[in-house]
Amino acid sequence: MTSSAEPATITPAVRGALTRYRVIAYVVGVMLLLLVFLAMPLKYFADSPGAMDIIGPAHGFLYMVYLLLTFDLFRRVRWSFPRLVMMALAGTIPFLSFYAERKTTHELLGR
Repeated sequence: MTSSAEPATITPAVRGALTRYRVIAYVVGVMLLLLVFLAMPLKYFADSPGAMDIIGPAHGFLYMVYLLLTFDLFRRVRWSFPRLVMMALAGTIPFLSFYAERKTTHELLGR
């Protein structure tokens, strides 16, 4: 039995947008984990703000890229606005970007 989103129906533009989204979702997810579980404890418990000074701005910049690439995928697939908001928020909660990426990939590729 096949799902409604078969791989053959995905255009090259959507496939490219999905690939870019998947990469940035992982990168932002890892950066957020580093920020929350490494940089912040070092800053507040060890009084060593060096990691926060590097990882914080890097995550902020990469999150902006994540938002742009999420919007690009949203625009190409024509999802609802609430779906866009949920995908955008996934980059702000640890581990959620990994789940959102996996769910989006499964939905689009029908895996």
